[in-house]
Amino acid sequence: MAVVIPEFVHTPVQSIPSIVNEVRTSFHAQKTKPLEYRLIQLRKLYWGLKDNEASLVEACKQDLGKSTFEAYLTEIDWCKNDIVFVCENLKKWAKDEKAPDIPLMNAALSPRIRKDPLGCVLVIGAYNFPVQLSIGPMIGAMAAGNTVVLKPSESAPATAAVMERIVKNYLDPSCYTVVQGAIPETNALLEQKWDKVFYTGSGSVGKIIAKKAAETLTPVTLELGGLNPAIITKNADPRLAARRLLWGKFVNAGQVCTSQNYILIDKEILPSFLAELKTAMAEFYPGGAKASPDYGRIVTQKQFQRLKGMIDSSKGKILIGGTMDEKEKFIEPTVVVVDDVHDSLIVDESFGPLIPILPVNNLDEAIRIAREVHSTPLGLYPFGTKKETDRILGELRSGGASVNDAYFHASIPTLAFGGVGDSGQGAYRGKASFDCFTHRRSVTSTPGWLESLISVRYPPYKGKLAKFQKMSTLTPNFDREGRVQFSLIKYILTLGAGSATGGAMRFLAILFAAIGYKQYTDRRARL
Repeated sequence: MAVVIPEFVHTPVQSIPSIVNEVRTSFHAQKTKPLEYRLIQLRKLYWGLKDNEASLVEACKQDLGKSTFEAYLTEIDWCKNDIVFVCENLKKWAKDEKAPDIPLMNAALSPRIRKDPLGCVLVIGAYNFPVQLSIGPMIGAMAAGNTVVLKPSESAPATAAVMERIVKNYLDPSCYTVVQGAIPETNALLEQKWDKVFYTGSGSVGKIIAKKAAETLTPVTLELGGLNPAIITKNADPRLAARRLLWGKFVNAGQVCTSQNYILIDKEILPSFLAELKTAMAEFYPGGAKASPDYGRIVTQKQFQRLKGMIDSSKGKILIGGTMDEKEKFIEPTVVVVDDVHDSLIVDESFGPLIPILPVNNLDEAIRIAREVHSTPLGLYPFGTKKETDRILGELRSGGASVNDAYFHASIPTLAFGGVGDSGQGAYRGKASFDCFTHRRSVTSTPGWLESLISVRYPPYKGKLAKFQKMSTLTPNFDREGRVQFSLIKYILTLGAGSATGGAMRFLAILFAAIGYKQYTDRRARL
């Protein structure tokens, strides 16, 4: 049976305000608040993905030349598994939390953290993983009880059209909807008032979205990119480094925001690393990358020309690959050795199958260069001994890191993922997706019988300051030089807890344990 891909149709700009108003009205009508409603909608989304697997595979192939294996691994099964995981844990996540670190005098107010949905949210997806980076955030938003408008990337039109069909046919259209289009439609969406905007894409567009959201003080989560370094020390295993980094750059034809943008390698290990790269290349693509059903294509002609321009302007030497086919939007995996930190392949984010290598004299130089190129990249990939990789992690910042591997941290669906600095803000995936779209609302309930105890807060205040300070003031355990002072008396009185509340809790625990032990021994004595 032939797979039918819907036509990609732009949403009329003039209809966008009414679309947003409908989902906002549904939120205020409390439709998405009940947990059972959220779970039912998530389960329906699961079956929408399941029933449309063939269409999604074909759409990903049309848009990106993505293989069936990658379509399931990084798109379809990823989102289906995420839904199952969220459904299994949602009730636990949504429960009120007992507030931590509450003084004993405030315990009677039952301080707690309530998990409230933010409201009506906008999710703007990306083209490189068009299902995962659109449906993934949407799952978190739905689980948290929000209404959602999804704006998929127009650069992956076939996949966007299939996702629209799924949302329209399987979910409540008054709460979840899709807006299709490009810049005009996105601008029209950003003119609306949102309770959160979640964007995945380039830093330049991220700045536009953040600036627009700031006009209405709308919170944003920005999942951006970066000039991610891989650092290979002279003590690294060249075979493992070659195979793992090669894989990381060839998934989705290198169109992965977390893949390494360049490699800094100790000159001593460079020859063996290059040899292992050639061996791994022949093993991964024995008939060549172009003939392989496992190797994708560049998403658009615009991106193809951008990548071609980066190679053409580089002063480096191509050692592996370099073949291109503009008609097929094919760029062969290309390894280039450069000698200048300012080379185009180093200072620009490639977002493609380009592997620039910059040899260095030692680890000190590698750390310095990585910090100069981009101080807060999205990913960091150190290869070497534990001492060396610990040093790299300690001296360089990044959104995430995978030691002795290529972005493994980003391939774990339940591990929080996000950038830092100009590589993004906020995190999601697994429970972090729920938290991303949730307001942690602090709540107390003051009983009537507490009135006499809290009357100190009412004026007139004459004579009340000393009483208030006696109730609330904490005594520091450090002197004027910042040195901690040990008090044996306090340690004994608080049973080693360091505070009156902690001491009281330990006393009660000991008391209950003693009572339980006495009851146990009494029963044993009667037998």
